[in-house]
Amino acid sequence: MPFRRPLIALLLGILIALPAAAVDLDKGKEINGTCAGCHGEFGQGGKKGEYPRLAGQRVRYLESQLRAFRSRSRVNIPMFPYTQERELSDDDVRDIAAYLASVELPTQMPEFAGHEDALTRLQMVEKVMIIPRAEGNLENGGALYGKQCAGCHGVSGRGKGMFPMLTGQYTNYLWRQVEAYRKGERAHDDETPGGRLNLLAEQDIRDILAYLTAQQGNQE
Repeated sequence: MPFRRPLIALLLGILIALPAAAVDLDKGKEINGTCAGCHGEFGQGGKKGEYPRLAGQRVRYLESQLRAFRSRSRVNIPMFPYTQERELSDDDVRDIAAYLASVELPTQMPEFAGHEDALTRLQMVEKVMIIPRAEGNLENGGALYGKQCAGCHGVSGRGKGMFPMLTGQYTNYLWRQVEAYRKGERAHDDETPGGRLNLLAEQDIRDILAYLTAQQGNQE
């Protein structure tokens, strides 16, 4: 029928013009009280990488992973009870993802102005997050990262769109995820299980992880 295309185009235009659902950062901060038991008050994760850093992570990535935990398309038993719809609605997913993405964790110790009280100074110091420099060949790691990873994760590893931030993440956590991708336990964004990660030697991956730890504080 000749009128269908204009009608469809009109409907699409209306949908695109509709404002995105507003997020509630205060609600996200409240929800984070539950997440903080494992991921820390500021979303900084576990000090040894047993739990990933969430602060500053990409909104769309956080949302996608929370929904994947909820549907069990990404299996993680500890996360399951917290991400069921009765516990974490779509609105809650948007709010907590937006809140965590907004948290900034500096990579340098703060300079105090002199008027801060002891608690404020302590909180400022606690927010500093510096991942220890991993061992590896930075030149090789940088070259491989630029060729294999930068197109999705950004030049300095801070993520793009649906693809997560890698710089500032715990090296031990990243290594465990690489192993999960290579074994097919997690789906990578390539056609084959593990994708391009299976084409890299173990030392090459270690070099890439070392390169990422050297990118802290760099801006794209």
